[in-house]
Amino acid sequence: MSLSLVACAPMQDSGSDEAQIGRTTEFSDSTKQFTPEVMWKMGRIGAYHLSADTEKSVYGVTYYSVEKNASRSVIYASTPKAGDEAKLLTTKGSDYAPSFIPGTDKVAFLAASEDGTMQLWMMNADGTERQQISAERNGVDDYLFSPCGTKVVLVETVAHEASVQKNDEDLSLSTGIVANDLMYKHWDHYTKSAPHPFIASFDGNNIGESKDLLEGTPFESPMLPFGGVEQFAWSPDGKQLAYTCRKLSGIDYAISTDSDIYLYNLESGETKNLCKPEGYVRPACDPTRSLKHQAVNQFKEDVNAGYDQNPQFSPDGKYIAWSSMERDGYESDRTRLCIYEFATSKKSYVTETFESGVNEFSWAQDNYTLYFSGVWHGKTNLYSTNLQGEVKQITNEEADFVLLGIHPNGEQLLAKRHSMTRPDEVFFVGIADGKAEQITHENNPFYAHFEFGKVVERWIETTDKKQMHAWVILPPNFDATKKYPTLLFCEGGPQSPVSQFWSYRWNFQVMASQGYVVIAPNRRGLPGFGMEWLEQISGDYSGQCMKDYLSAIDDIAKEPWVDAERLGAVGASFGGYSVYWLAGNHEKRFKAFIAHDGIFNTQQQYMETEELWFPNWDMGQAPWYKDAQGKRAKVFETSPHLYVDRWDTPILCIHGQKDFRIEYTQAESAFTAARVRGIPAQLLLFPDENHWVLKPQNGILWQRTFFRWLDKWLKN
Repeated sequence: MSLSLVACAPMQDSGSDEAQIGRTTEFSDSTKQFTPEVMWKMGRIGAYHLSADTEKSVYGVTYYSVEKNASRSVIYASTPKAGDEAKLLTTKGSDYAPSFIPGTDKVAFLAASEDGTMQLWMMNADGTERQQISAERNGVDDYLFSPCGTKVVLVETVAHEASVQKNDEDLSLSTGIVANDLMYKHWDHYTKSAPHPFIASFDGNNIGESKDLLEGTPFESPMLPFGGVEQFAWSPDGKQLAYTCRKLSGIDYAISTDSDIYLYNLESGETKNLCKPEGYVRPACDPTRSLKHQAVNQFKEDVNAGYDQNPQFSPDGKYIAWSSMERDGYESDRTRLCIYEFATSKKSYVTETFESGVNEFSWAQDNYTLYFSGVWHGKTNLYSTNLQGEVKQITNEEADFVLLGIHPNGEQLLAKRHSMTRPDEVFFVGIADGKAEQITHENNPFYAHFEFGKVVERWIETTDKKQMHAWVILPPNFDATKKYPTLLFCEGGPQSPVSQFWSYRWNFQVMASQGYVVIAPNRRGLPGFGMEWLEQISGDYSGQCMKDYLSAIDDIAKEPWVDAERLGAVGASFGGYSVYWLAGNHEKRFKAFIAHDGIFNTQQQYMETEELWFPNWDMGQAPWYKDAQGKRAKVFETSPHLYVDRWDTPILCIHGQKDFRIEYTQAESAFTAARVRGIPAQLLLFPDENHWVLKPQNGILWQRTFFRWLDKWLKN
């Protein structure tokens, strides 16, 4: 099936710069090199929704302009069966999150209102008769209609003063922050507000008065920083709403991952916690020591102690499923699929034979089968399970699938698919045969015009005689008779998979197009290789995972097409920590390093970060604790900053100053240490970026600085 491409030409009814940002279909430059500037022209597919009769689909795409340093999100419509043109529904500005309103042929979406707030709108499936249907004082961040379409949950941001107090009224221009408790900051903002779910009725034309389910509390639902409407679920009859929430605040919130699934009854107004028995009292704990050793984390059959989120009712309403982690304080625990039966209040877990975590999931119409995606051996494929826990694999591709739902025909799944050579496109996937049929073709011109490097799977023997999986990305038009500078990619997380991901910053095709071979190993601590492999890293940042990195670069360096005298190591977050640690422990293997948003001083990191559950679990305890021999936990005793006396290689340090997960002082400290030692170094700071780099011109500056540094030390 093929969809024709329609250029997003400048809109005739708008003179705004935003309206000029759209799809690229032609390239004036004849070069075939896939550069950062080219990559930022690609369309990024967001929400995709299929009508109940499957005759129509709507989906969102975001485009970026480096020149304008801006973005624009638009909505397209198509008829998947006919393979027709993707018709642009947006008339001007940006529209977001399209979906069909149940029981109608109308499309709901988010867009700015005249007063500047984001509100919920609707239109016909051909883009006509646009109508604003909400007028929420706080604006609307996201939404989810009930199955009958007569009710809707609206996500709105509500102010509170739980940790950061409001400034005096006569000091309205003051920018001071007065914090009274943790977490006074989170991700990239100070915690002066929280998203709340509001329930309202919908009469087909307007949304009625809304009710805040968490009124007067500082609790978040959906949970920040990444939660969306997947953390809500309507019962099939629309009489109940399940929502995800961690009803903790202050120090308790900072040290715990214990979120629960709550069931709100619209008729009675009552709320029930499905994860804890009635009367449950959270045990006291020492907030400076790992929860893995404390009573608060003791797993009991009727107590879900870790992350519980993303509920979904079975079609008949007899069950509700959600993703569940067993242990409190361990954010990278294996995510299991939990099934709660309403008749018996019993819970069961139906993915126990899958030795990795469950990502997205959906119920089948038979109320017995569920479909999910999960990573295994560096690929995220689609699977099925049932109420008996019988897991079967559906797809087996060198790609990553993101499950969107089930086709109304019951024979196909809806999914996004991406790989190291292609960004997201939407596919219909046959349940019986795993055959993937591409539905959107957003970036076809890029695939046709530019050259991409080959991606090769590789297995490497580690120092403890185990087999480690890795991906090798080769430059376009690879010539095995030549020698190439080579990069070791160090993954973050520290427990995120090196699967077939497509990144708009750490993009392997862009690296390869600049003439570099890249090796990306699934070192110790990454999911998709069993729990022993995953959990080895906790408390041992400088141990086997670092040996795995050295095994990977040593193995690839044996290839005749790798220039062993021109090796570099790059990475972000824990990958940045890895680079800082390798800088003092690489025995002259590397000629250049790049660390982005990395941990340089683990002792400093413990006191600076906001989510204390993370260092408590991974580091074991606060750095002021010592054992009988007077030693701190290993991760503090082997911090990268303690090896600066061994540094001998040029290093580029990059950091966002709005990154509250790992503060920018880590990069400043590393840069200062390098320069004081006389090591060639460069520091790139982004005052307006968080743990990511999101603005177009900042993204290009990041890429140019990245490659200028590598080229200087690995190509000259």
